[in-house]
Amino acid sequence: MRLAFEAVSYSYVGGDAAKKRGRKKQRERQADWGNAPDALWALRDVSLTVEPGEFLGVAGHTGSGKSTLIQHMNGLVHPTCGRVTADGADLAEKEVASRVRSQVGLVFQYPENQLFANTVYDDVAFGPRNMKLDEAEVDRRVREAMELVGLDLDAIGERSPFDLSGGQQRRVAFAGVLAMEPELLVLDEPVAGLDPLSRADFLALIARFHARGMTVVMVSHSMEDLAALSDRILVLSEGRVFALGTPAQVFADAASLKAVGLGAPAPQAFASSLRDAGFSLPRELYDETSLAVDLAAQLAASAPNADGAAAVAAEAAAEAESAGEAETASTEDASCGAPNADASTRAGDRRG
Repeated sequence: MRLAFEAVSYSYVGGDAAKKRGRKKQRERQADWGNAPDALWALRDVSLTVEPGEFLGVAGHTGSGKSTLIQHMNGLVHPTCGRVTADGADLAEKEVASRVRSQVGLVFQYPENQLFANTVYDDVAFGPRNMKLDEAEVDRRVREAMELVGLDLDAIGERSPFDLSGGQQRRVAFAGVLAMEPELLVLDEPVAGLDPLSRADFLALIARFHARGMTVVMVSHSMEDLAALSDRILVLSEGRVFALGTPAQVFADAASLKAVGLGAPAPQAFASSLRDAGFSLPRELYDETSLAVDLAAQLAASAPNADGAAAVAAEAAAEAESAGEAETASTEDASCGAPNADASTRAGDRRG
């Protein structure tokens, strides 16, 4: 499914907000591009396409419009201006929105807070049952979804979800969305509040979903996570598209990102500082492993005892590459099967 935003703007109605603040509504004036001048515009003229099979990361400072954007993706809210389409069909139409909600799985931040059923099984089965599927199909979907998130249905299916650990509860919440077999998975800060080990496990889980061919949209404040997982990254600032492109394109201009309250991933920022100091680092985007490999090779080449240093550097580089391959294998290569960014990809698109 191809999801398209066409000049989408969204306002939390300014008139009502003004009444709550005890201010008189201003009907005699219009904002330059459509609504009341006291309206709170959460999105402003956003245009983008989420391509089938891609991993789109979404970044932005608090209040930049990230959560409002993803709520448009399954028709939970509708644009004030513009439109959102799924394979060309407008989500503003009730029939289209109803169909798309079973195809777009939206997982909010802290999804475990949405658990409600008496048993784990019933919680995961809620979505498929709401789709009016027969019990045999519901059971199949529940079992497959629980397996996907690494939980044993036979062991915990009849337990209350509230008796589980926090990490298990979040997996159950994920399973409830996956049981609807969505084509597109939308995640709002999916690893927020998790300890480092659980966080790594969940990121690997998300990478596996994408490797299976699922389209993923992930909102995150972690630039490292977005750089590692995303095919493209959308940066929002004050509701506008600030940048849209590959991780290498988006993180190439660290100064511009800093101006909107963001930063490049730590290895990329360090590589930039090293380049300024005279090091030759050719890759467009660095993670810890690739930076260690290139830096070790360059230091070895410039060492007084170049032959001995080169041997040590080569050994260190081999170990770093081996570690990187092991890490990639453990996450089943998040980029597997992802399409290339389309030719219309734009980086550094600032709309003032």
